[in-house]
Parts: sequence; C-alpha cells; structure tokens
Amino acid sequence: MDIQAIIGLGNPGPKFHYTRHNIGFMVLDALAAEFDATWRSANNNLELCELYINDKSILLIKPQTFMNSSGLVISYLNKKGIKPENILVVHDELEIAFGAVKLRFGGSARGHNGLRSIIEACGPDFWRLRMGIGRPADNISVGDFVLQKFNENPELVDQMIQTAVELICDQI
Repeated sequence: MDIQAIIGLGNPGPKFHYTRHNIGFMVLDALAAEFDATWRSANNNLELCELYINDKSILLIKPQTFMNSSGLVISYLNKKGIKPENILVVHDELEIAFGAVKLRFGGSARGHNGLRSIIEACGPDFWRLRMGIGRPADNISVGDFVLQKFNENPELVDQMIQTAVELICDQI
C-alpha cells in the first residue's frame, strides 16, 4: 500500500458538521490534528494539508464541491502525478455496522454518490476506508439519514474516528 493522498468525503459548511455523510472530513480533521497540520484552500474545489506519517509525505484533501462532485479533486491529484492506486478515500458506508471500520481496495460505488463521482474521474482501483454508519431505522430515507447528525453513542463515533486514524498510521 503506497498511499500519497487521502481524500475524506463530506459536504462543506457548518450545516453538515458532525453528520454521517461527513465522517470522511471528521477522520481527516482528526488526522491533521494528530500531526499539527494546517488546512489551506488550494482552489475553489478543495482544502488540503500536507503531513508526514512515518517520514512519508501525505496530502490530505477535503473536496469543497459537495458530495456528488467529489471526483473534481482528481484532476488536482493527476497534476501532482498521484495515481488512483496511491489514493485512499475515507467515506461513510451504510452496509457496515455502526462503528466498524474496514479497509478495501477497489469495488463499486454501491449507491454512494461521492464514490461514484471519484470512480467516474479515475476508475475504481483506489483504496477505501469504509466507516460504518449502519442503515436507517424506521421509514427514514437514506438521503435524510446520511445528512442527519450522529445522535447515537458519541463515544463510539470518537472511537471509530480514532480507529481510522490508527489504521491509517499503521498502513502508511
């Protein structure tokens, strides 16, 4: 695994802070804080910071285009010479139990519009860190569910983020 860039999926703006769909942003914010890295705007499409994990330079990227257009950041990575197989995307995953974290290479979008946008931009062959948010209960639509704030077990949310940070640091 030769990761050079980590993309956290989410939606920009305070309205989406601490929502299930923004778990990718939350993991990258925790990773940046762990290494005292500072975020900056690279252009209108993304925020980034650079940090060193195990003496290796890693770009952290938060798309600022909203979820459905997350793939627009791929052109920035292409200009830097970063190939899809050197990218890790951190995202929410409905098909994994709440709190679970799983690493995987390749695959489909499985209905995730942010992943779909990235796949359209660079193909499916990149690493994914899948953050389990579970499925909605009752009659809540998936769209409404992913945009809701985490309202259950904040300790488990924090633990899931810490697990992701540790996994990233161990794999790089």
